[in-house]
Amino acid sequence: MKFLDHLEEWLIAFLMGAATLLIFVAVVHRYAAGLPIPGLQDALLKIDLSWAQELCIYMFVWMAKFGAAYGVRTGIHVGVDVMINRLPPGTHKLYVLFGLAAGALFTGIVGTLGATFVWDIAHTDSVSPDLELPKWLVYLCIPLGSYLMCFRFLQVAWSFARTGELPHHDVAHVEGIGEAGDLEPFPIPDNLHPADLAEGGRK
Repeated sequence: MKFLDHLEEWLIAFLMGAATLLIFVAVVHRYAAGLPIPGLQDALLKIDLSWAQELCIYMFVWMAKFGAAYGVRTGIHVGVDVMINRLPPGTHKLYVLFGLAAGALFTGIVGTLGATFVWDIAHTDSVSPDLELPKWLVYLCIPLGSYLMCFRFLQVAWSFARTGELPHHDVAHVEGIGEAGDLEPFPIPDNLHPADLAEGGRK
């Protein structure tokens, strides 16, 4: 599953970065083309970026669908589990497994309906307004993202049934930063007088 995990992360990161860069370029182009600079304005007006907004929308939709699956895998989705956590261990496990199975069932149904829709629209000549991409390619994110999310629900359920642990995301954790106990204490020079600290270290 490591390859699938990395592919999921790379795809999300690429779509987010590319969409952000494209929006930045489109905004700069729009404002720079309005500047009354003869040579620059003429050159920029010849560049057509009317498709940028449509492409950014599609990229963010794809990112959201695959990001939802990533959220299930890493446990970053918001959930209200105060009451469930107070249940006895056996009952708690059953409720958690039921919730994960319900999530898998729902996303599996959405994926199947999405695949049917994509199959139907693939037999038409429907294209997007600006990019003129085939509509089935645009909507392909629905079955792909939903089936991946369904798989992640089943993966988490299987792991929880075996180990009793759910993926947990610590919002205070920053990747690459060690624990507080791993940090070296800041060295204080031996010749530093307490008065220096009181005065803000001006001496």
